[in-house]
Amino acid sequence: MSAAVPASTSASPSSRFGPLFALRPFMRPYAGRWALAFVALVTSAGATLALPVAFRYLIDRGFASGERAHIDRYFLALFFVSLLLAGATALRFYLVSWLGERVTADLRRAVYDHVLEMSPQFFETTQTGEVLSRLTTDTTLIQAVVGTSLSLGLRNFFLLTGGVVMLAITSPVLSAYIIATLVVVVLPIVTFGRRVRRLSRASQDKVANASALAGEVLNAMPTVQSFTQEPFESRRFASAVEVAFDTALTRIRARAWLTAVVIVLVFAAIVFVLWLGAQSVLAGRMTAGQLSQFILYAVFTAGAVGAVAEVWGDLQRAAGATERLLQLLAARSPVEQAAVTVPLPTRGVGIRFDNVGFSYPSRAGIAALSALSLEVRAGEHVALVGPSGAGKTTLFQLLLRFYDPQSGSILLNGVPTRQVPLAELRREIGVVLQESVIFSGSVLDNIRYGAPDASLAQVQQAAAMAAAAGFIEELPQGYDTFLGERGVRLSGGQRQRIAIARAILKNPPILLLDEATSALDAASERLVQKALDNAAQNRTTLVIAHRLATVQRADRIVVLEQGRIVAQGAHADLLLSSPLYAQLAALQFGEPHAQPTQGERDGAMHDPVGSA
Repeated sequence: MSAAVPASTSASPSSRFGPLFALRPFMRPYAGRWALAFVALVTSAGATLALPVAFRYLIDRGFASGERAHIDRYFLALFFVSLLLAGATALRFYLVSWLGERVTADLRRAVYDHVLEMSPQFFETTQTGEVLSRLTTDTTLIQAVVGTSLSLGLRNFFLLTGGVVMLAITSPVLSAYIIATLVVVVLPIVTFGRRVRRLSRASQDKVANASALAGEVLNAMPTVQSFTQEPFESRRFASAVEVAFDTALTRIRARAWLTAVVIVLVFAAIVFVLWLGAQSVLAGRMTAGQLSQFILYAVFTAGAVGAVAEVWGDLQRAAGATERLLQLLAARSPVEQAAVTVPLPTRGVGIRFDNVGFSYPSRAGIAALSALSLEVRAGEHVALVGPSGAGKTTLFQLLLRFYDPQSGSILLNGVPTRQVPLAELRREIGVVLQESVIFSGSVLDNIRYGAPDASLAQVQQAAAMAAAAGFIEELPQGYDTFLGERGVRLSGGQRQRIAIARAILKNPPILLLDEATSALDAASERLVQKALDNAAQNRTTLVIAHRLATVQRADRIVVLEQGRIVAQGAHADLLLSSPLYAQLAALQFGEPHAQPTQGERDGAMHDPVGSA
């Protein structure tokens, strides 16, 4: 069960535990269990507070009377109280542990679902490792508080309150001394508690930084190893870990001092008050049973104060963790769903870029597209060519609404994309990127990612169209073969063909291809190019072309430079009318019928996914 995501805390930001109140939407669905846990908690605290009274009567009336029946009766009462205490404590432990796990699971789901909705702009400034740290480390701290510390804190608060009341009833004079000392004990808790919270948040931030660094490096292991930078990365991570350790050590020292001060003050007060009590018994102002009762309540009170001090520190850490999660939940994607949406037709979708201007948020002031206008008719096959940074990939990202243009608009069959439901817009677009993405799962899972309800026969047909059926059937378990993280068990060309099969299976009216055959050998490229040509029939298709040989059969070639369209037409016409296109063709083909070298391809036409 997922709770609603709170946009902010309901308490003042300056409040020590204000962030923790934002967890209420996640706790509210389980109000019945919280109520039952509270009853069990009160029952266990009441049973604990009843034990000293039972001991008092056992001493003053049982042993003093000398009658076995009285003594047996009081021992039976003690045993009954212990049974009640055991049952209530077990029930409380089960319920609060269940609630801690459940609330934390809901919180993790809410944070993860929220992050999934963020546009790529969010990940320009936020590392995935930091997000993972918040999903794991921070939520674990909250789980400890909700599932353990919170109930222990309440239980000990009741024991502290009840103990003080019973101390006052047992001996008003001695309890006055106890209450006076409590004031002295609370002051260091408050003072040190504030420092512990600041240090806890700093510690969590340092751990998140180390996790982000590790995630980045582990995702780039081939590059790290090919440049033999393992020692450098090891030193970087060790440095980040040591910084986190030093920050945590400072927090631990503060908590250790807090614990030591509280224990010394509490037990010094108890020893002094018990000495006064012993004098009262000798003077006949108290009975031995009363003193025993007072001692037990004093011990309960001292233990409760120490436990509250521990819980206070846990709450401070959890407040820091919650604050970090709230920052993540409060982040809003600049790409928002329109209040009033317009549905799209399912087939025959034409695209129009109308005077579009756009700059990436992380590169403000540098125009990726400038007053660009382009119309693509329904079913037309259009190729986009140009040097790196010309704006080709940017057009794809704007069409998918990963970003919104700062000026102008993009329309599908006359409907602005801002007015189309995001999920529906992206359902109507199939994408094959230059850098194929393979998930940790089977071949079947990866191809079905384009259409989760597709049958095995449909998956096999899509694989055949993508020239992937042959190598898939040779895998150990065929379509059920596990591919490993990021498809490490496949070659680059095989991964690309899986991605193409996924797009074909989706069967969208708009197809976006970012040099989809770049990772294939010559034989596979011919097969896949034919498959893509078949898949592009009756679909509006945009192709980013790095190799001009793959787009000469396009209905139209559009040449971009510095975010503007500088020419468009057929291949033969552009060789005569566009100096830029002629230059690109010369770099790739050289003399007539000559093939471009790999160096020429990489140097002249390199345009990685995500570039402007």
